[in-house]
Amino acid sequence: MRIIVVGGGVIGLLTALECSLAGAEVSVVDRGEIPNPEATSYDRHRVLRALHPGAPEAAAAIEAHHRWAEVESRLGADVYHRVGALTVLGPGEPEASAAVLAEVPGAVRLDERQIVERFPHLRPPRGSRAVLERNGGVLLADRILTGTAGLLAGRPGVRLLPGRRVTGVEAPFGLVRLADGTALRGDAVVLAAGLWSRELLGADRTDDLTLYRQTQLMCTVPPDLRGVWERTPTIPSLGTPEGSWLVPPVAGTPLKLSAAVACRPVEEVTDRTAPDEQRARLVRLFAALLHGFRAEWIERAEDSYYLADSTTHGPVLGQLGEENAWIYAACGGSSFKFAPLIARSLARRALGTGPGVPTGLAAVDRPVRMPDRLRAPDHLISGVAP
Repeated sequence: MRIIVVGGGVIGLLTALECSLAGAEVSVVDRGEIPNPEATSYDRHRVLRALHPGAPEAAAAIEAHHRWAEVESRLGADVYHRVGALTVLGPGEPEASAAVLAEVPGAVRLDERQIVERFPHLRPPRGSRAVLERNGGVLLADRILTGTAGLLAGRPGVRLLPGRRVTGVEAPFGLVRLADGTALRGDAVVLAAGLWSRELLGADRTDDLTLYRQTQLMCTVPPDLRGVWERTPTIPSLGTPEGSWLVPPVAGTPLKLSAAVACRPVEEVTDRTAPDEQRARLVRLFAALLHGFRAEWIERAEDSYYLADSTTHGPVLGQLGEENAWIYAACGGSSFKFAPLIARSLARRALGTGPGVPTGLAAVDRPVRMPDRLRAPDHLISGVAP
């Protein structure tokens, strides 16, 4: 089979690798470099954890842990640092149920005293409890993307086509039209275009997607504290109403700090410079949560963007008409941790062997139907082509 994958982010690259490993010829096309530094998934590090209080994602996250180990083995590089994950539950937040904890290997409950004893550099809110997971940790995102692109470049039957903007897809003919007037033809098409998905969707679908902008602080930990911080688990929640979280500095990466309150909906992608008020807000928040933290730790404050379903706040998978063409139109901000599972599902759909992903990834299990032709003029989001 000939598979065309649009998008040089983590979903597109891992999908292309799955298709290539299954024996297909694969073309990967992206408007920028491959991997694309402007992709939502291009980052220094991302979080992998199994515990998702109130959400049926533990089974999928545990499976993702094994699949990331598999990806790491294929890349032959140390890209998954298993420092564990600490989820702090603030006062009033529901406890993780025994059934949920039973699904998470090696998970233990901690009370406020135990949190402080194990991690004296943290200042959890009064009355906090936490769950500490043995598995999970930090994924080195940029190294994963660069390594996967390099692996693909060396595989027979794989073409990487950077600097080629897609302007339209005609699913009935397996055509992907490019801005330079040429077209690619395949037996199946997978669009994982991330932030640029809205350019290929009609107005009726664009209304269902929200673009978010997130401010993050990248910090250098003082030398006398670096050893402590490098042994710190990733912390997807610090138990505050602001939704604070952090990623520890592993393998030469900075300490990353952010919070849900630093995420806001926007109309379009512009610059990535963090507004002063957002930077100051995060500094005040983490000065109260981390012993010794000061604004002088900050290397840079930067913004990132992602698309999410306006109702579920998660990802969106669509099938174009009745054809073998699939669009992963939004990541929901949390797709990176599940990327090997999503990629395997998309590859199996493209190859005609079925979805095959664990329960908990609803967007991959239940695609929405989309028009079989998508197009995008140079200067605006288009309607559906006749």
